[in-house]
Amino acid sequence: MSHTSAEPILPEQLLQALRRAQAAVTEAFHAPLAAQDLRPIQHAVLHVLQRQPGLRQSQVSAALGIARTNFVPLFDALERRGLAERRDIDGDRRARGLFLTAAGAALLERVEPILAAEQARLNRRLGADGRHTLLGLLGRLADPAFESGGS
Repeated sequence: MSHTSAEPILPEQLLQALRRAQAAVTEAFHAPLAAQDLRPIQHAVLHVLQRQPGLRQSQVSAALGIARTNFVPLFDALERRGLAERRDIDGDRRARGLFLTAAGAALLERVEPILAAEQARLNRRLGADGRHTLLGLLGRLADPAFESGGS
C-alpha cells in the first residue's frame, strides 16, 4: 500500500492532527518571540497586562490557565527583566496589581506587528467562517467544564 504526502497517515487521529497543526504554526509564532528572548507564555502575560493593567496575579494566571504556583516564577522573571512590575493598589494594602513597564510596552511594540502578520496569514488560510468555527472548537476542548450530550 503506497502513501502520498498529501494525505496524513493517521487522518482520524485527533491528537495527531492537533499536534501537526500546532507544529505548522509554531515556528512563525515562536521565532519573533525567541528573537526577543521571550517565550509565548511570557508574551501572553505581557499582552494581558497591556490590555488590562492592574490585574492581580490570580486574575492573570486564571485568564491564561496557569497554576498560581507556576505563575509566580514566570512573573518574577518578567519583573527581573524590567518588563512588568507589581504595584500597590490604592485602597487595598494587601493587594498588588500587575503592570506593564515602558520596557515591556516597547518590547510588545516590536513583536506585535510580526505576530499580527502571522495572525492575518492564518486568518486568510482559515477564512472567516473557518476561524470562527476553529476558535469555538478549541474553546470547547480547552474548557474542562464543557460537557456535550453527544459524541
